[in-house]
Amino acid sequence: MTLSPSFADQPLPTRKSHDGLVLPAIGFGTYKLRGNNDVKSIVSALDAGYRLLDSAVRYENEGTVGQAVQLSSVSREDIIVTSKLPGKYQSFDDALATVQESLMRTHLEYIDLYMIHWPNPLEDHYVDAWRGLIEAKKRGLVHHIGVSNFLPEHIQRLVAETGVAPCVNQIQLHPYLQQREIKAFDDRNDIITEAWSPLRRMRETLNDPTIVEIAEKHHANPAQVVLRWHVDNGDVPIPKSQNPKRQLENLDVMGFEFDDEDRRQLASLDSPNGSMGDFDPRTHQEM
Repeated sequence: MTLSPSFADQPLPTRKSHDGLVLPAIGFGTYKLRGNNDVKSIVSALDAGYRLLDSAVRYENEGTVGQAVQLSSVSREDIIVTSKLPGKYQSFDDALATVQESLMRTHLEYIDLYMIHWPNPLEDHYVDAWRGLIEAKKRGLVHHIGVSNFLPEHIQRLVAETGVAPCVNQIQLHPYLQQREIKAFDDRNDIITEAWSPLRRMRETLNDPTIVEIAEKHHANPAQVVLRWHVDNGDVPIPKSQNPKRQLENLDVMGFEFDDEDRRQLASLDSPNGSMGDFDPRTHQEM
């Protein structure tokens, strides 16, 4: 997996899961990117060097993502396309049919990574959904399967009842919600941790005095500071931008290094109230 030539001297690291999946250290989010104009935005991101595209059934943009992949000059085998199963389709049969529908919408022969979007434990169908994704993988419809917003207890149950562990766990993670316990669990089990909303509320984060001070010190911008923090943290952030210049900047984070004081200041931003909303996986219902 290669980035664009402008990043060849300072390539991003990669992450590898227990099942052999390899992801770049920064992906590209597509939430709210829909329609023809946003096909161009995703093609621009691929041209900039992104190779991991994050989508979901709930985003209603799988067709947009699929068309961008087909129009891009990047080879299909070099692009990792992700989608996610919504809560209303968590039976075995519904999960399998939803994966098939995702393929129809994207016009792709396979999806690289398919995840359960939320565990919805109050309804308690996520193990059935997981069995559906296991079957989709056996049939070659998807190459890898994972979860999103799962706690260690949810993942442990999947493994206990099916013998199959997810290769990825995508969670809300940023300097204000550092999720150290979940990240440590994922690391121990060779599960890649992806970070959604890696910049949290972007305007607030990019104006945070601590982050601005560190950015000025390293001649970087605040977004680059936060994304470099994610890279050093070992997770995979998936920032989104429709601006080609920002797309490039968000990948260009390897030209500086934090010192101990930077790391201390960034660690201090973690807060019990750092979540961007009421997204407790024990109770949150996503349909």
